[in-house]
Amino acid sequence: MGFSRKRTGTGGRVRYTAIYRDLRGRQRSAGSFATRREADRAWQRAEVMLGLGRVGDPARGRQTFERYVEDTWFPNHQVEVTTRQVYWYCLRKHILPEFGPMKMVEILPEHVREWVTKMKDRGLSPALIAGNKVILSGIFTTALNDQITFLHPCKGVKTPTVPVKPYTIITPEQFSAVYEALPGPRWRLMVETDVESGLRWGELTELRVRDIEFASRMLTVSRAVVQVSPRFHSQGRRFLVKDYPKDREFRRFKLSAQIVAKLQAHVVEHGLGRDDLLFWAPEPDGPQVRKLRLVVDPETLGLTEPNAVGRRYRHGTMTGYSLGRCRCDHCKDAYARYRADRRAAGKDDPRGARSLDTDGHIPAQWFRLSVWLPALKVTNLEIHVRLHDLRHAHASWLLAGGADLQVVRQRLGHGSLRTTERYLHTLPDADETALEALAKIRNRSVPDGMGSAITKARM
Repeated sequence: MGFSRKRTGTGGRVRYTAIYRDLRGRQRSAGSFATRREADRAWQRAEVMLGLGRVGDPARGRQTFERYVEDTWFPNHQVEVTTRQVYWYCLRKHILPEFGPMKMVEILPEHVREWVTKMKDRGLSPALIAGNKVILSGIFTTALNDQITFLHPCKGVKTPTVPVKPYTIITPEQFSAVYEALPGPRWRLMVETDVESGLRWGELTELRVRDIEFASRMLTVSRAVVQVSPRFHSQGRRFLVKDYPKDREFRRFKLSAQIVAKLQAHVVEHGLGRDDLLFWAPEPDGPQVRKLRLVVDPETLGLTEPNAVGRRYRHGTMTGYSLGRCRCDHCKDAYARYRADRRAAGKDDPRGARSLDTDGHIPAQWFRLSVWLPALKVTNLEIHVRLHDLRHAHASWLLAGGADLQVVRQRLGHGSLRTTERYLHTLPDADETALEALAKIRNRSVPDGMGSAITKARM
């Protein structure tokens, strides 16, 4: 049973502390008050709440949001390593600066709504705003379950609408152009394998010889590799191999005879063993050092775009980079020359030369900058194509060719059939049948001259 304890406060004033016992029999304080009656009411309320199952310690709700996240929530929240890395960035960049100093019990829905408005005013995308709110909501869901707070401030708070954008689908003709522009047979085989299998990047770059049964042409997808910051890797490395793909289920499907023949020849040519990677990062010729371009007279380069206050600066200058926030090649080179001059003068600690940090797996950013983007630049396509868009192309081409929807879902490892349905009618010529039907019906009711014009326009 609870009781009130008399004590003498600062300045000789008498105070009464309300004491109650928690479920483990430990004495807890329900606060200090000026009179014994108020203290008695406080410990009685605490015991009532205890009986109702609300056993949280009120003092826990008075800790700051930053302390709760860094000491309790983030270290014990079980998510994938890549998700943890994204959470940490969003917390440090967007969430802790807003709510960090506030006490957990002080954060209300109005504060969350103000935060959403601030992010929108700063120009953050609707998807990033929604993602940040998901993280904040997860934090308070855990705090509510642990009875640290008794209010979920994210409930009822809306974020800007995230539009569902259509997939970018590369046509077979466009793919052939990119394929021919790739530097060397190994990268061509890797990209062709991707579009023929629909593998994700982590599945493709972790593909090993043993995963393909060359006699039956069956491919087993049982692992994936992710690239993370060393601080989030248990052994301080950059690549983490997971013993399951993204959908957490192994999948098996058949490859075409021509791609299997090419892969088998690739294995024989390079003498690969069963446990070797099919596609691996090249050995670096030496440290990768940024090459400085020739100095161009800034007077001939024009002005940057207006910054936030409407000011413009010369391209190829430090003011253009720092104040104009311009990131063109000329302004970046001006900044690189400035830093190089300072290091040469001993004013800054010299940074070590950059090198390709890998354990054999291909870094996604390196492949994008060194192989993929140069090939796209040569082909000069009208659309921007990521390597992941080859997975979209695989699904779209299969469905356009008449493949069964359920079979395509299983090949790609989609959890829902609705995800696969988004690939229906995604090729540019997918609506030709509908247009032909429309023209056929419309030509029945229009004058002869207009009908002929429509027919000629279609031709």
